[in-house]
Amino acid sequence: MCSLTPTHIFQTFEWPLDNNPINHQNNYLITENLESLFSNFDPSYHQLHCSNPTTVKKLYHNASERDRRKKVNTLYSSLRSLLPAADQTKKLSIPVTISRALKYIPELEQQVENLIQKKEELLSRKVDVIHHQEKQRKGLVGSSFFSISVSRLSGSEVVIQISTYKLHKNPLSEILLHLEDDHGLLLMDASSFESSGARLFYTLHLDQLECTCRLEYEVLTEKLLSL
Repeated sequence: MCSLTPTHIFQTFEWPLDNNPINHQNNYLITENLESLFSNFDPSYHQLHCSNPTTVKKLYHNASERDRRKKVNTLYSSLRSLLPAADQTKKLSIPVTISRALKYIPELEQQVENLIQKKEELLSRKVDVIHHQEKQRKGLVGSSFFSISVSRLSGSEVVIQISTYKLHKNPLSEILLHLEDDHGLLLMDASSFESSGARLFYTLHLDQLECTCRLEYEVLTEKLLSL
């Protein structure tokens, strides 16, 4: 019988270094990801650790090309974001994006011109309103017994507001006669009410029959107050 010694039973098994499956797997992963990892390191590092200059040059070229394409795509994305919202939702190609941008520039210029014109119109209206309010303020003259405010509605229509006491000497009929004879103002509508302090308020809506002469509100107010 053969004696069994521990050395025969328990033998040391070792994988050869070249046939180690773990090493093969690691080598495969390293080879597969070498190009993608290359862009994260300085090129001088690879020049020192890679023995093949052709491989280094190729990897460097690929990394530079990826970086260039990334920058170009970023620029086109920025350009696409400046287009109208309706175009941003579409998947436009690069030529279509450039064409749409070139077409959109004149549209923006026209919008700017329209906004400038609108701003000038608003400023002009603001000046007219301020001027009209100043005229109304100057037109509201008179004492605590009798006051008149004259303002133009539109075109030839004029509104005159009169505030007086019942005992005041100026009758309404005399005022209307003066407005028609001297200023060509024809009464279209009138309203009045009396306050608790025996004060009368008249609102006269008149139309100027002949618009050839300009109606001076200040002169008209002074004449009415002098009646």
